[in-house]
Amino acid sequence: MPSNNSPQSGANSPAIQRRYQPANIRRFFMTLTSALFVLTGIANAQERLPTIPPAQYTQAQQQAAADFLAARKYPVQGPFEPMMYSPDVMTRARAMGDYLRYKSGIGNTLSEFTILITARDWGQDYEWSVHAPIAAKAGIKPEVIAAIRDGRRPDGMSSDEAIIYDFAIELLHNKRVSDPTFAAAAARFGKPAVVDLVSIVGYYTFNAMILNTARYATKDGTSLPHFPD
Repeated sequence: MPSNNSPQSGANSPAIQRRYQPANIRRFFMTLTSALFVLTGIANAQERLPTIPPAQYTQAQQQAAADFLAARKYPVQGPFEPMMYSPDVMTRARAMGDYLRYKSGIGNTLSEFTILITARDWGQDYEWSVHAPIAAKAGIKPEVIAAIRDGRRPDGMSSDEAIIYDFAIELLHNKRVSDPTFAAAAARFGKPAVVDLVSIVGYYTFNAMILNTARYATKDGTSLPHFPD
């Protein structure tokens, strides 16, 4: 066993010297900072726009919640929970969603298809977790849903789905729609339905912005793969 005076022991040992090299010290503090950042992010996710307990609702919030229940037949949930901080916005958003989700000119199946495209583009985990099962039940093929989730143009789309996909992707990515894409949608669905289509993309973009700002968590742990910036 080396003595205390051995060059291999104490502060002079190679292992100790390596541990306290500047690069290793910097790496330690970077790791510590990253851990603190993650923990801070978790805390912030709970502090930004936490769900307001119904017992703490203002009179305006109570009315908004009652109107929501009457229209949807279930209590306030999803993006409408952070919207409850502005109950007038929540009520108006709910009313618009009642039409766009259930009564739009493109029909419920293509509406759900459009919602998935929009939710995926925004990386919106909650909206995806809710609407992917609904879209599958409405008749969107599993392989089409999987391709949208992966950020790929799906193979095997119906002609209607292809028109909707091209329109929504152009609108989301280019912030406008080309003449051929608009003409195809107008010829197939009619101009009133094209307005509905644009509105679905816009409405679920709005929902995604609310949810992403609030860092609203999914109930089932759904986490979409995030694309590089």
